[in-house]
Amino acid sequence: MSNKVIGKQLKAIYRTLYRAYGPQHWWPGDTPFEVMVGAVLTQNTAWANVEKAMANLKRERLLTPSRMFNLDPEKLASLIRPCGYFNIKTKRLRHLLSFIHTRYSDSLTRMFSTDPELLRQQLLEVNGIGPETSDAILLYAGEKPFFVVDTYTRRIFSRKGLIAGNADYHALQVLFMDNLPMDARFYNEYHALIVRVGKDHCKKTRPLCSGCPLRCERVPVSAVH
Repeated sequence: MSNKVIGKQLKAIYRTLYRAYGPQHWWPGDTPFEVMVGAVLTQNTAWANVEKAMANLKRERLLTPSRMFNLDPEKLASLIRPCGYFNIKTKRLRHLLSFIHTRYSDSLTRMFSTDPELLRQQLLEVNGIGPETSDAILLYAGEKPFFVVDTYTRRIFSRKGLIAGNADYHALQVLFMDNLPMDARFYNEYHALIVRVGKDHCKKTRPLCSGCPLRCERVPVSAVH
């Protein structure tokens, strides 16, 4: 399948989802740092659990890099307990906070002024920060054009025949970034719409195809393997 055809398919899917759902106003968060913390806490848990942990952090007025960096790790763990795997996530947050403190003196302005590709590599070197989390930070907190690939993306687009189910993260990201405009706001909205249809219809087992806006958007062959 040519890039031109793939691009048309991807844009058609976006238009279908946008007509069905409208703007999603995603990612939830009042500040870039809050978005970054949420990107770590949402690993392997539902967003409702993240919201409870974030509410605890807000109540303690800890949602700045310097305040959280100076917080006792046990206290941090107790505050984020609702999100699950709280000891592991405390360590991951501590690694990220140390990175921001050491390399950028707690300044997100300085951090997001770094060349985006370089910053992505730096984030990937932080213990516990994988491609999905790093790209969520870059896209949603830093407004950098990196398409976020998640479980919903893989599930929806493999079921539609645009990708193979075993395609790796990089291959999936390239599919979107090579065939869509390089635009952070567009990537933001597209990924949010994917999450919405994934939650509402394209479930892991027993997908709710009835009423799904993508039910007729079939393509014949896999584009990415």
